Formats: sequence, structure tokens, C-alpha cells
Amino acid sequence: MDQAAAAATITIRPAVSEDADGIARVYLESAEHHASLDSRYWIPDAEVLRARYREGRQHPPETAGKAITLVAEIGGEIAGFVDAWIERSTDPLQRDILYCIINELAVSSRLRSQGTGGQLLQAAEDWGRQRGAELAALSHLANNTRAAAFYQRMGYASAAIREIKRL
Repeated sequence: MDQAAAAATITIRPAVSEDADGIARVYLESAEHHASLDSRYWIPDAEVLRARYREGRQHPPETAGKAITLVAEIGGEIAGFVDAWIERSTDPLQRDILYCIINELAVSSRLRSQGTGGQLLQAAEDWGRQRGAELAALSHLANNTRAAAFYQRMGYASAAIREIKRL
């Protein structure tokens, strides 16, 4: 399926508890990829993931009422998802800015490069904008060059760098 045809068949909507199995499937694919890139990552238990999304526990407690999970559905199948929430900057050096935090964005490996990730990201940004967010913020692994290229195409630019060191 070409990108234009695939994009026309994608439905983006808020997740419901019945989506937990599909979200967990996509999440696990993403976890495998991240674990292959960085030893800090691992593949979590599938049932724990399903329960987390089925019970609505995928967002930090402090974001209650200010968070959403959106799914991309293609032909009745969950093709991807995004978790986002609204957060105010706590850095005293920064202006008082409201952010839309994009925490998780994953698309099924067999459905990538068909516009799904872009539509999910755009929907999360729109959701944040409607709630007063001035900026969207996300992070990705430094060696995840595919993600970096995607986010740059979507208009994101590096704003901060987190350095780590094994102790």
C-alpha cells in the first residue's frame, strides 16, 4: 500500500480499554527495537502492559485529567499509538511555558513509513494546542537515527541534551 492510500485509511481516535491488547503488541515491538539500541532498555511483560492500558495507568498520576492516549487504527487493527500529557515548565530559568509532552509514540513495524506516525504526532500536537500548550516536547535515544530523522521532518529540533554516565 502506498503512503497516500494508507494515510486515507488511518483513523486516529482516543484509546479505550479494549485497545489494550493492540497497544501492548505495538509497544512490545518498540521495546524490542529500543532494547537492541541501548542496554538500559528491556522488553516488559506483555500482561503488565495490557493491564496498564486497560486500566488507564499509562500516564503519571500527576497528569490526571491532562493526559491522553491516541491510537491509529487501520482496518480494525491498532497500527500505532501515542501517549501525551500537558505539563508546565518547572525550570526557574525558563518562562512559564505549557508543554505538550509526547511520551510514547510507536507504530507497528510492518506499517511504518505509511504516514501513521506523522498522523499520530500531529493529532497529539493538536490535542495539546487545544489545551493551551505553546510547545511540544519529546525525547528519543541519541542513536535512534530513524526516529531523529522522522522528528526533524516533523519540525522538531534539539533543544537540550541529556548526558549520562555509568556509575
